[in-house]
Amino acid sequence: MTSHMNEGARIESSLDPADLQGFRHQAHRMLDDMIDYVATIRTRPVWQPLDASLREDFRRPSPRHPTPLADVYRDFASTILPYTVGNVHPGFMGWVHGGGTLEGMLAEMLAGALNANCGGRDHAPIELERQLTAWVCEWLGFPQTATGLFVTGTSMANFVALLVARHRALGANVRGAGVGAEGARLTAYASSAAHGCVPRAFEYAGLGRDALRAVAVDRDHRMDIDRLRDAITADRKAGRRPFLIVGTAGSVNTGAFDDLSAVAALAAEEGLWFHVDGAYGAFGVLCDEIAPRLAGIEQADSVALDFHKWGQVPYDAGFILIRDGALHRAAFATEAEYLTRATRGLAAGEHWPNDYGPDLSRGFRALKAWFTLRVHGTERLGAMIGHTCRVARHLAARIASEPELELLAPPSLNIVCFRYRHDDPDAHNARIVADLQLSGIAAPSTTRIDGRLAIRAAIFNHRTEFQDVERLVDAVLRLGRRA
Repeated sequence: MTSHMNEGARIESSLDPADLQGFRHQAHRMLDDMIDYVATIRTRPVWQPLDASLREDFRRPSPRHPTPLADVYRDFASTILPYTVGNVHPGFMGWVHGGGTLEGMLAEMLAGALNANCGGRDHAPIELERQLTAWVCEWLGFPQTATGLFVTGTSMANFVALLVARHRALGANVRGAGVGAEGARLTAYASSAAHGCVPRAFEYAGLGRDALRAVAVDRDHRMDIDRLRDAITADRKAGRRPFLIVGTAGSVNTGAFDDLSAVAALAAEEGLWFHVDGAYGAFGVLCDEIAPRLAGIEQADSVALDFHKWGQVPYDAGFILIRDGALHRAAFATEAEYLTRATRGLAAGEHWPNDYGPDLSRGFRALKAWFTLRVHGTERLGAMIGHTCRVARHLAARIASEPELELLAPPSLNIVCFRYRHDDPDAHNARIVADLQLSGIAAPSTTRIDGRLAIRAAIFNHRTEFQDVERLVDAVLRLGRRA
């Protein structure tokens, strides 16, 4: 009798569906709907705002009682699906977001079913992440002894690289005693066009953003090497301690690439850590047209990149690669009784992913990257990257042919910055962008180039075609002609 009651309690407490056939039917419908959603994405607005009643719907208290899956899915379809950021849509051009793939979507489903914690232990998902690391080493010309780690995005990847560089500069004692007086003397260097996550990483690392020198750029928006050298020399004379240079491979504003070979040579001459923020640009190594711009990346001490940008892997899938695997591990590995390694069994394996970054609990991000790469291959991905650049060049040519428009920066790869000519250009172009987004036709963003507000079109979605940028220009002209 007791055994029967315990069995009943076990079944009752399980969260698995009681009606698996009904669940299967609903799951198939959800999958079919999402495939249709992507297949028919052009028929929808790029983006649309939530009205007040929908926002209020998200203020409901937490549910105390069960709700049928079909009802929850109905709420998703009506209150969430139509109101996302829109980067699946080919008209999304505002920020550096990839479009994702259906294969990546399926991989997310498989990873969810496995529910693997990829912080450590001896299982296939860990080996797959190591395989992805070996592939990135192959692309970037790194030794196979380098170590890599999937993280949320390049913001975290840059932070991880900074902590390893800090460890190299200050030694193992920094993990216990902190940066101290010697850490207060550290200085680093990055282009004034570097991403905002770079100075933020210095805040998080306890060095402060004042430790990062913003080096001016040349007319091509690349870090000026002469000014970089002068800044290092001045800091040494002032008793500071230079330790790191951050090169940019694909700046967020204009898509510019620093001269990585020149930066690498100067870093080697000065004995400094050379890190490359290749959030999206590092994937250019897969494209014959772009790869020459990345010459020098193979000399870096570390590279940060995002599979979810030009790699088109669904969010999130950032990655950090460190040349010196032993130093990488020394900066993060922690001994704990609950993390004791064994010579055999599930706890086997000398080094686990949690030895190389801040996260102990980690999802199986590598699976969607593996699926995307296996299904499409690097040649096809490289061709797609080249296509986004051709679409951007088409956009730039169309803008140059329109007297009412002007380019604000030389088109670099797949990012085009321009504006409508007007007596009050900043305010007028800001209105154009907001009106464009609200129209659902296209979703560019704004940025500033040499102090001037620009309409920024970033072509990262593999679905974006020439017709989409033509629609963008037509809409900008129509909206711009309004008083």
